[in-house]
Amino acid sequence: MATRCFFFLIAALMLANAAQALPPPSDLLARSRRANAARATPTPTPAAAVVVQPIQRRDTAAQGARPSTVIVIDAGHGGFDRGGISGQRVPEKTMNLNVAQRLKAILVAYGYRVVMTRDSDVFIPLGTRVAIANSYRDAIFVCIHFNAARRGSANGVETYFYSSQSLPLASAIHYYVAGGAPTPNRGVRRRGFYVLRRTTVPSVLVECGFLTNPTEAQYAQSAAYQQKLAEEIARGVRERSMVSSASSSNRLAAAAPTVPLQPFIDQTHFRDPDLTPSRHSKKSSKSKTTTKSKKSSKSSDSSDDDSKPKKKKSTPKHTED
Repeated sequence: MATRCFFFLIAALMLANAAQALPPPSDLLARSRRANAARATPTPTPAAAVVVQPIQRRDTAAQGARPSTVIVIDAGHGGFDRGGISGQRVPEKTMNLNVAQRLKAILVAYGYRVVMTRDSDVFIPLGTRVAIANSYRDAIFVCIHFNAARRGSANGVETYFYSSQSLPLASAIHYYVAGGAPTPNRGVRRRGFYVLRRTTVPSVLVECGFLTNPTEAQYAQSAAYQQKLAEEIARGVRERSMVSSASSSNRLAAAAPTVPLQPFIDQTHFRDPDLTPSRHSKKSSKSKTTTKSKKSSKSSDSSDDDSKPKKKKSTPKHTED
């Protein structure tokens, strides 16, 4: 009897230890499910999404941060209107169109809507050019020209505007064009050219160099230089909202880069000698009216297309004003 009791005691102890060492099958299944669920929870997908989305938003904001969405590009002259002055070897109308078409391609690539006043060698009246620009409420007007002068050594780039709303655009474009051109900086100028005075949107006229200057004429005929001009003008268009009158030291310390507001020469009441016939060739016996009439008919600044609507005036006032 004692032996039999001892045997049952040993068996009971062994069963108790086994029960403590191995959990029931239901507990094992539950533990397995909990372990698998824990491993599946930390997935990298949400973290990756958080990183990508802000970058996409910044890119979209940068591309959309422009107040005007329509860029009207006006290639000066065209058709029977060759541009420049008599005897000029390089046709201005061709150089204007080449730069304008390159500018269009760049701005379209940036996402702008671009409208050309002319996209081929045709003549477009001044009133039509202005009407095209004014037909878009949110637009800017960029007129492309090359300069000419009787004095063959005249050189450099300059940018014209008329209304105060156009000065930031003129400042930005000229800042980059003058900075990237291997020719002198003739500055920003205010003048009442027809296409600048009659437009109701920000408007500029860019003179990309003198085709009557042998060096600049050679530059102008280079496809690489035409592309360079188009790129700098496009950069000015994109960054016109960054124009600031802050000093250079303040601009360096500023959080965001800015373009300095350019000083300008007001030419609404006087003319640049480089852009008029030589005064030394005029005889003192001629009257002032005759002299000014000759200046109006021979001015190299007829490239702005402003002289034609003014010819009907009999007063000796400058045709551009």
